[in-house]
Amino acid sequence: MTRTTNPNFMNGVPELLILRLLSEREMYGYELVQAIAEQTREMIVLGEGVVYPVLHALEQNGCLKSRRKAVAGRTRVYYAVTAAGQRRLKDLVSSWQSITNAVAELVKGVSHVPA
Repeated sequence: MTRTTNPNFMNGVPELLILRLLSEREMYGYELVQAIAEQTREMIVLGEGVVYPVLHALEQNGCLKSRRKAVAGRTRVYYAVTAAGQRRLKDLVSSWQSITNAVAELVKGVSHVPA
């Protein structure tokens, strides 16, 4: 199945995924793009055009901090989660779990879709 876009209910999911990955270790933007695709088995593929605006908004809101680091003659910006970011992640996970539980309840017992 080829997927070109993610459904509208995915609003907020990039923020959740970014905070979750950065809660484990600091990363730079493109590294996050790759990690999201890899860890979701490419069910969710976010481009840099999605990831960087979310990173900047999270930093502006105090959920992330950044530092510049020279790597192979280039400067990369690495991001890490702050205490405010950990609180935001906890809230997002709680909301997402409520949504997924509701959907799981609705589809429980469905083994096939009628034609």
